[in-house]
Amino acid sequence: MLWVIVITVLVTSLTLILMQNFKTSEKVLERKIEHRHVVSDAQFRREMSVMLGPAIVHGNQVTALQNGDEIFPSMLQAIRSAQTSVTFETFIYWSGEIGEAFSNALSERARSGVAVNVTIDWAGSVKMEQSLIETMQSAGVQVHRYRPLHWYNLGRMNNRTHRKLLVVDGRIGFTGGVGIADQWTGDADNPDQWRDTHYRVEGPVVAQLQAAFNDNWIKTTGAVLNGTSYFPSLVEMGDMDAHVFVASPSGGSESMHLMYLLAISAAETTIDLAASYFVPDSLLLEALIAARARNVRIRILLPGPHIDSLTVKIATKADWGDLLKSGAEIHVYQPTMLHTKLLIIDSEFVSVGSTNFDIRSIRLNDEASMNIYSSDFAAQMTTVFEEDLLSAEAYSYTHWKSRPLRERLSEKILLPIKSQL
Repeated sequence: MLWVIVITVLVTSLTLILMQNFKTSEKVLERKIEHRHVVSDAQFRREMSVMLGPAIVHGNQVTALQNGDEIFPSMLQAIRSAQTSVTFETFIYWSGEIGEAFSNALSERARSGVAVNVTIDWAGSVKMEQSLIETMQSAGVQVHRYRPLHWYNLGRMNNRTHRKLLVVDGRIGFTGGVGIADQWTGDADNPDQWRDTHYRVEGPVVAQLQAAFNDNWIKTTGAVLNGTSYFPSLVEMGDMDAHVFVASPSGGSESMHLMYLLAISAAETTIDLAASYFVPDSLLLEALIAARARNVRIRILLPGPHIDSLTVKIATKADWGDLLKSGAEIHVYQPTMLHTKLLIIDSEFVSVGSTNFDIRSIRLNDEASMNIYSSDFAAQMTTVFEEDLLSAEAYSYTHWKSRPLRERLSEKILLPIKSQL
């Protein structure tokens, strides 16, 4: 009888610990934000600056890099040119050709006396051979895995760092959607090569990317990276206004949610959204539908037959009906896995980074996003968005209504764990 009691206590305790993964922060938005101004208004920028954290800074140059053929050479060239410091944080780091290339480049710089600091998510690096880490560590790279699994942190095992940050000499930054794995190599020419965009950044906003890296470095190591090697004086490199902000369950968890809601609520003419994982909550859905009621044109680009998460593929369609009925356009990308994260509003505002348009990114992950306030950059990204639309198929409300019964049942089964997908 005693062993039954012991097992019951253990199972109950484990269940309660695991249920902690479903908890959200105490600060949760519950009411929609009204349309009070447009993205071109000074008031919009003022509110985005003070509510999200870092102020918008002028004088930046942001270059969009398309797919692995453009992204990885640019990142590796920047690392190889480092003179004082490299800070690098990523969710996915897997073994393979590109993983080895990054390991070698980081190791070479460390051997040359450059301070190289790397944060890799524990869960996102399960396919990474230990030899890659040992190679870097033996060269002097400071490598830390973010939140490795232990019995005492089971309640937070679902809180991962999903940030993609690379800063070289405190002057050149990169962020976007790309992980370090061979799936991102190539030019998205076939289903084995994912479609994605990453961004090379210069100018004062790079200091905010560096601060974003420091956030989890402090949590992981207890050390602060400061001084001119990490935060040099930065001059203007372009004419773009931008800022970088972070979100985490341990602080600022509603930043991404608030950013999306403020931006969508400010839309007056157009919303273009490319999302690799589209599982929004009710407030985001309401905001999009309210925008349609203001006659805002909404185009949403989502993965089609190629997606790496079966549960997201099933759960996402549950929310399409009301959007389609309101007049929003949904397009599904056909050639390969679409992994981009892009929001463009009114040909003026662009938001990019690691954040997905889903509850997991908003409430559970550590994320970093960059907002750019530039009509020229918005025009560039609209061209990219529309080129991707050429490889997508429109999905109609009639199509949604006629989806098979098994799909509808699967959607309902996944509903209780929607926040974990």
